[in-house]
Amino acid sequence: MKFTRLRLIGFKSFVEPTDFVIEPGLTGVVGPNGCGKSNLVEAVRWVMGEASYKAMRAADMEDVIFSGNTQRPARNHAEVAIQVDNSARNAPAAFNDAETLEVSRRIVREQGSTFRVNGREVRTRDVAMLFADASTGSRSPALVHQGRVAEIIQARPDQRRRVLEEAAGISGLYARRHEAELRLKAAEHNLARVEDVIGQLAAQVVALKTQARQAVRYRNISGQVRRTEALLFHLRWRGAGAEVTEAERAHDDAIRVVAARTGEHAQASTRQADVAASLPALREAEAKAAAALQRLVMARDNLEREEARAKERVGELERRLTQLAADRERERTLAADAEAALGRLTAEETTLKAEAQANAARFSGVNARVEAADAALAVSEKTFAELTGALADLTARRNALRLASHEHNERAEKLQAELADIEAGLAATGSGAPDLAALAGALAAAQAALAEAESAARAAEAAHVAARERLDQARAPLAAAERGVQRLETEAKTIEKLLAVESKNLWPPVMDALTVTEGYEKALGAALGDDLDAPVGDSAPMRWAGTASDPADPILPEGAATLAQFVEGPPELARRLAQIGVVERADGARLAHLLKPGQRLVSRDGDLWRWDGFVVAAQAPTGAARRLAERGRLQTLQGELVAARADLDERRRAVAEAEAALGRLTAEETTL
Repeated sequence: MKFTRLRLIGFKSFVEPTDFVIEPGLTGVVGPNGCGKSNLVEAVRWVMGEASYKAMRAADMEDVIFSGNTQRPARNHAEVAIQVDNSARNAPAAFNDAETLEVSRRIVREQGSTFRVNGREVRTRDVAMLFADASTGSRSPALVHQGRVAEIIQARPDQRRRVLEEAAGISGLYARRHEAELRLKAAEHNLARVEDVIGQLAAQVVALKTQARQAVRYRNISGQVRRTEALLFHLRWRGAGAEVTEAERAHDDAIRVVAARTGEHAQASTRQADVAASLPALREAEAKAAAALQRLVMARDNLEREEARAKERVGELERRLTQLAADRERERTLAADAEAALGRLTAEETTLKAEAQANAARFSGVNARVEAADAALAVSEKTFAELTGALADLTARRNALRLASHEHNERAEKLQAELADIEAGLAATGSGAPDLAALAGALAAAQAALAEAESAARAAEAAHVAARERLDQARAPLAAAERGVQRLETEAKTIEKLLAVESKNLWPPVMDALTVTEGYEKALGAALGDDLDAPVGDSAPMRWAGTASDPADPILPEGAATLAQFVEGPPELARRLAQIGVVERADGARLAHLLKPGQRLVSRDGDLWRWDGFVVAAQAPTGAARRLAERGRLQTLQGELVAARADLDERRRAVAEAEAALGRLTAEETTL
């Protein structure tokens, strides 16, 4: 690892962007005291992860930002970047994919500092481990400052040991060992926590045993409660007989009330006939009052509407009579049901009496007390029912009379107002005749406008209803599409989490770079097995290095297709895949005798036949095959998600258009 370039922006005295190119050989900076030579060393230490502001000769870490002078204003941030040559690929695996690494540190006032490697934000510990693996760092003895040579000469043995370890290139191992010790301590803490949880569960088991004993006691008490409830139901049955008698009496009262209401209806019909008889006289007077024709026509219309209301009232009364007849028939049905219930209750009473006679010796005193209580309860319930029925009857009659009085008062006021208008029209006959033709024309125009407005309102209402139905029809597919997308996203996220958990490794396995035809995951897992967990790369201790194909390689038996036809992956696996054949399960044993050294056959179900006679039957998919199947399923889900999201967007647009149309039609209906 070699430093090739140092760039400073706003760091201490370097207010302008300054680049220092570090060429092969010796690169030095010469200048008088105070020109900023020490600032360059501090910049290198700072970008390597130095966290002590005292090491930066500052009172606070933000003091490394250019604070301004008489000619230049202060800057708000400072940045130092160092470029590292990684052509030897000695960097950690996370940063070993590039030949050149650019490590930068940027600090902003009141916001702290951040580290980036090749533009990607990383942690301070990642930067420290990057330089520790290269046997350097912010506290490295290789960074010599003023007085450092004397410190090394006068150093203690442990300080000299640190210099030697860094020279040997093992300082990074100490940092990793410290991190591993911290993780082990965290695991020990978790184990202690598990023991505490086990103790808590033991206490909960004791509490559950106590609750079980309480449940047994509750069950015994529940049996006693059920027996007491049975006795209570018997008492209520005795009271039901009294309620049946009371219902019959109420039924007779209802019949009498219906007869009284029928007489009142006949009287109302007589009064209506009398009023109808007076209408011809009024019409004759209207004919004589030609000057007030329009006003009398309006009065006639009012009287006709009143007649229509009276007819509606008659129809309503007829419907009420029909309803009363239906109610009477229902009461008869209820009475028949009550008689049937009485028959059943009589049979049950006979049975209970027989049982009571059998138990008379045991419950003689109890029966006497129960009968006395039943008699008292029956008297009380009968009195209460009579009072309740009388109160309800009086309340209903009072409300009916109040309503009838209110309606008659309103009708009398309307008739008086109409008579006053007619008299005023008759009085105005002598003063002059109005323009009847103009009034008739205005009336016709008003009626036409009214009819047009009513037609438009009905059309708007129909359009509003249709728009709401369209909106309801559009919302159902939208809800189904949202549920489908949510289901696919949940499944995809679950598979991604499983794959992320299973693939956490310093070097990514070659399986991550493979694309398998659907249905051949088990075949690939059986053929390569644990070899799929090996990575591709020169830095891994166990890896796929790959070799060039040899024309002398044996050819698979006839009828076996190479596994490479169904798998796409790195070229390092090409020669291995070319020597693996895919056959049907029935042909595997027959073709296995034709295999050459290094060859093997697999079936789509996971059976394996090797050239040396080793055979594996397909029982269950291997871990590698399962992960490959999950990756294939994840790709399928991603394709389905794209189509489902497009359909969901289309559904949402349809719902939005339906809602906009509904809002517009609602406003139009309100206006009309």
